[in-house]
Amino acid sequence: MRKLFAEFFGTFWLVFGGCGSAIYAAGIPDVGIGYMGVALAFGLTVLTMAYAVGHISGGHFNPAVTLGLWSAGKFESKGILGYIGAQLVGAIAAAAMLYIIFSGKSDFEAIGGFAANGYGHLSPSGYSMLSAFITEFVLTAFFLLIILGSTNEKAPKGFAPIAIGLGLTLIHLISIPITNTSVNPARSMSQAIFAQGDYLTQTWLFWIAPILGAIVAGFIHKTMFDKPIEE
Repeated sequence: MRKLFAEFFGTFWLVFGGCGSAIYAAGIPDVGIGYMGVALAFGLTVLTMAYAVGHISGGHFNPAVTLGLWSAGKFESKGILGYIGAQLVGAIAAAAMLYIIFSGKSDFEAIGGFAANGYGHLSPSGYSMLSAFITEFVLTAFFLLIILGSTNEKAPKGFAPIAIGLGLTLIHLISIPITNTSVNPARSMSQAIFAQGDYLTQTWLFWIAPILGAIVAGFIHKTMFDKPIEE
């Protein structure tokens, strides 16, 4: 249960901090944080919670990460459903709190995109479904390679959360204009539940592409990078 609570709180913080920065602070004229600020916010959520609870649960905070670690042989299959369930509950709880706060704004009329992910007419810059799929697949794969490499027993100790947080920041800098950046099915699902409409019907891509990318990266790491270096 300690592990599941750690995953709940970690995923809650990721959605509340990352999506919250996009909803509340990104678009304020003249003083808004913009894409760069949102990208940094997502990176900071993972960095801070990896240090806070990563030693308890491993700091997945993402169904794709859980499945990627499983494919790399770093996580047992019996824990998958519990972790993904905790991540989804944490993400949805954070989205609900974001909605409550947002709806209290004096000029509130509609929820709008609510930092949800999308492609086609829901892409921030109008990118196609294929562009979105490739982006989410490739970036999630590299995210897993960063996670697996920086947490490897041969990597420098204590620095993994920094590498992972900066990696997620870079991923957002690349892909916010394309899909609003997912690489995390729980984050996508939680926002789409409140944004609804086409955002909800497009969530399939933000489950399949990140999970496939993560699983492929797990196998790559297991077969190519996780072997003893021969003298």
